[in-house]
Amino acid sequence: MAVETHERRRGAPRNEAARLAILRATASLFATRGYDHLTIEGIAAEAGVAKQTIYRWWPSRSALVAEALIEGLLLTGPFDLPDTGDIRADLVAWLEGLFVFLDDPRNNALICSLVAAAAENPEIGLRLNDALGATTLLAERLDAAVAADDLWRDTPVQEIGDAVLGVLVVRALQRTPADPGLPARLVRVLLRDPAGPR
Repeated sequence: MAVETHERRRGAPRNEAARLAILRATASLFATRGYDHLTIEGIAAEAGVAKQTIYRWWPSRSALVAEALIEGLLLTGPFDLPDTGDIRADLVAWLEGLFVFLDDPRNNALICSLVAAAAENPEIGLRLNDALGATTLLAERLDAAVAADDLWRDTPVQEIGDAVLGVLVVRALQRTPADPGLPARLVRVLLRDPAGPR
């Protein structure tokens, strides 16, 4: 009977208020202290719950960070990709906004901490990619441009998303402001002009 009670307790559904308190505490401490100084003890104290509650629902701090990313608690910024009908101008404007975002030391530190967390948990890397729009938003916008014959039919949509994410991560790790012409140069490199030579 004691074993049944223990198993039932371990399998109990999450209390939503406690779950949100834990995720908000994770996001707050992550943003202020970074991944290296994020601890389960600190999160528990900030959220007002027992450590055992956190460990019952999440196996590690990286899993907590991943869920905070999923919930949209960690990254807020200029990630929406505009759609004016001009794919190249839209991408340049989008990248300019992202580089301005990264130029803020607080945002830069957050991205660097997320990269460190991603090294421990691949799910965080996927969520970071999604949060910045390098996969979903960009792929949808590029696919629409291909369908409208604004880009070549064989445009490597996934690879362009990966390249954009890579550039953003490298810029964050270098901790140096991007020069103003970089977004336009990147777009020229990544997107071939259908009117130009194959």
